[in-house]
Amino acid sequence: MKRVLMVAFHFPPLAGSSGIQRTLRFVQQLPRFGWEPAVISADPRAYERTSGDLMAEVPAVRVKRSFALDTARHLSVGGRYIGAMARPDRWVSWKLAAVRDGMKMIRELKPAAIWSTYPIATAHLIGAELHRKTGLPWIADFRDPMAQDGYPADPAIWNAFKEIEENAAQNAAFCVFTTPGAARLYRERYPQAAERIVVLENGYDEETFSSQQQLGNADEPLNAGVVTLLHSGIVYPEERDPTQLFAALQQLKKSGRLRGNQLRIRFRAAVHDELLSALAAQYDVADYIELCPQIPYREALSEMLRADVLLVMQAANCNAQIPAKIYEYLRAGRPIAALTDPQGDTAGALRQAGINWISQLDDSDAIAARLVEVHDAVRANAAPLPSPAAVAGASRLSRSEELAGYLARCTAS
Repeated sequence: MKRVLMVAFHFPPLAGSSGIQRTLRFVQQLPRFGWEPAVISADPRAYERTSGDLMAEVPAVRVKRSFALDTARHLSVGGRYIGAMARPDRWVSWKLAAVRDGMKMIRELKPAAIWSTYPIATAHLIGAELHRKTGLPWIADFRDPMAQDGYPADPAIWNAFKEIEENAAQNAAFCVFTTPGAARLYRERYPQAAERIVVLENGYDEETFSSQQQLGNADEPLNAGVVTLLHSGIVYPEERDPTQLFAALQQLKKSGRLRGNQLRIRFRAAVHDELLSALAAQYDVADYIELCPQIPYREALSEMLRADVLLVMQAANCNAQIPAKIYEYLRAGRPIAALTDPQGDTAGALRQAGINWISQLDDSDAIAARLVEVHDAVRANAAPLPSPAAVAGASRLSRSEELAGYLARCTAS
């Protein structure tokens, strides 16, 4: 069995990001396809939040947690720090130890390839440096676009992101993205690397879902007698700006069309609870809103299985991205309502699954009309469900098989 050295900041016990699942499931499943992983991650002190709920799911592979600090939390004075200490991100201190540890692991384990994954850009710095020092083929798992129009807002960080992209386009065996839109953007940006820019979507873990369904409580509603929409995960103030959703709820309240005892929106582990509380107060719709803390991953999946409707929000500036949570939503088999640009990749993935409850995130009138439609359809037991074929094609096991194929291709010569 060949080995692959995997560089990933997002790995248990980090808490609060669904992005952990991508690396964790690859680590679990790649051995089925002939690849033994070894992992370089960060010391848990670098994580803003930790949880032990996924530690038991990390298989018996070599995991090195290299020294790393969060510049903002560990190296600031009076809340300020030197900008260079946070480029390309606040965890750049991870690079020095991770490269040293990675070289030691390469000497000991003799992997055939290196894989690094964004959204922590320093992971690609580590992967690129290990590739440069050893000549081993390197797969850069971008997931989403890095340097975009207006993002990052700091020009120095933007330039750092662009340098990482350019290096990967020149030197990586494959640059991997999770959506067709992102891959198309990068093929246009780096035409010389177009054949090496590929799509490997996110997915869901069937074994975990099956275990939750066997618990026997999947049919219990979240709020008996109240149609409840669940948004599971982070609400980003810009990329998932919920302002017009709250404005829509205000419309419904003022018109009397739907009351808080008829419709509820539950935000689970939104992180930005202060923003949501402020909006609820501003629009006088607190009776429609539930703010709930983070819970262990398996419990979060169980909650999805019990929701009347699953809610996704994605702004138009993220049209080339698909939230990883979408695939878990599909596997939950519940109705899905999307507040997103109909032209984006998120809307496209949902339409392919037979989901057409899609409304613009910034259009309160359209959202209000959609919420009435959603409520009435759930009450009539007529809400559309994801197609079984689309669900079957989105499992993480199939994604791991795809990754094994790319690893085989880049190590064949």
